[in-house]
Amino acid sequence: MTNSSLFCPVYTGLEPFTYFFYLVFLVGIIGSGFATWAFIQNNTNHRCVSIYLINLLTADFLLTLALPVKIVVDLGVAPWKLKVFHCQVTACLIYINMYLSIIFLAFVSIDRCLQLTYSSKIYRIQEPGFAKMISTVVWLMVLLIMVPNMIIPIKDIEEKPNVGCMEFKKEFGRNWHLLTNFICVAIFLNFSAIILISNCLVIRQLYRNKDNENYLYVKRALINILLVTTGYIICFVPYHIVRIPYTLSQTEVISDCPTRISLFKAKEATLLLAVSNLCFDPILYYHLSKAFRLKVTKTFASHKETKTAKEKSSGESSA
Repeated sequence: MTNSSLFCPVYTGLEPFTYFFYLVFLVGIIGSGFATWAFIQNNTNHRCVSIYLINLLTADFLLTLALPVKIVVDLGVAPWKLKVFHCQVTACLIYINMYLSIIFLAFVSIDRCLQLTYSSKIYRIQEPGFAKMISTVVWLMVLLIMVPNMIIPIKDIEEKPNVGCMEFKKEFGRNWHLLTNFICVAIFLNFSAIILISNCLVIRQLYRNKDNENYLYVKRALINILLVTTGYIICFVPYHIVRIPYTLSQTEVISDCPTRISLFKAKEATLLLAVSNLCFDPILYYHLSKAFRLKVTKTFASHKETKTAKEKSSGESSA
């Protein structure tokens, strides 16, 4: 790969994106912090879906660690060593979060499907012990794919403003990066199929029970399924449409300068959608975790009662 960044200014004009990334970070850190507090306060034994959601929350914290560094680098105010650190470490954390989120959302969909369509049976995948084991396997698998991108030695290059992360990589690092991207696209396609099939089965089952006396339960379940599916499509599908052509532009298989610039901007825009799952996940916790929902309801009810009591006390004092 030739170094053409001086002749084709691909990695510029990122400032508009940083404001949206900052907004995602701010909303996400508040939501994730509250979700963590709610799960910690709940001392009951977690069901499978709660175990998957807790793993999803853990992955979100990796993203909250990475976003501030990305924002500073994209603003162009980061020192050179921080830029290198971002390319080698924090950028990888963003993708670790993305694929952990995809996988655990698939497991959530499977669990919901089994609960709603085969409620009278208990499968091994619905046992908390199995959920913990498979979660550990998922973490090890994703880290095995991603961590080499952090630890493969990089080369020293001259400091310059318009530089992409690929330029730091040696030949083996570039090849591993390419392999990682194709593996991750395969992960996305396979687990997307799982999510869509599971949700279609659930929707079919709910449609059969639409005239059932438990109408409110059916309606809530349908809302949950549509919420997961819609959020998943918005967050992850656009990014993966752009991912392969952008990777080809990184290796200069696609060498046309305007095309490379357009693909980079498209990648940043769709990556913004992908990291917005940080804002979407707390809504998911509320709809899918009964323990989390009860804690939120209790907290706000308690706050409302305290406020009412203070107002009443203030009114009596003035009287």
